[in-house]
Amino acid sequence: MELLAEVEALYARYAELLDEGPLAQWPSLFVEEGSYRAVTRENVDRGWPLALMLCESRASMEDRVYAIENLVLTIPRRVRHVVSGLTIKEEAMRFIVSANFVMFETLEGGSTTCFSAGRYRDVLVRDSEGAIKFLDKTSIADAALISNSLVIPL
Repeated sequence: MELLAEVEALYARYAELLDEGPLAQWPSLFVEEGSYRAVTRENVDRGWPLALMLCESRASMEDRVYAIENLVLTIPRRVRHVVSGLTIKEEAMRFIVSANFVMFETLEGGSTTCFSAGRYRDVLVRDSEGAIKFLDKTSIADAALISNSLVIPL
């Protein structure tokens, strides 16, 4: 039960940072060599390595955050992540975690829409201080197409 509580807290913090900020703290949820990728179910099913978003280290996540906060010109938006159905398997000092996700988006002056829904397939590890962090986070979107630009990670 303690492990479940730790993992749930990590996923809650993940959603909170992406939805409410500060976005600059999002990379801190990953170990230094951690990776993040957003892919579509179609690409996974066909074995295609194509990613909608790919960050191969915490440093590349920090670059992504900098671009979102300082360079990217997009319509102002609010996002809301909902995570459910966590499953955890322990394998050789790693935790294999799956969960459902839904991400809603509200563009300034518009209505709220379901931006994406899918499944997380993640690998978590304990860092040198014993905290659980993401080693590999994969967001698999059910739809083959994203209706707007993918700015905030899924």
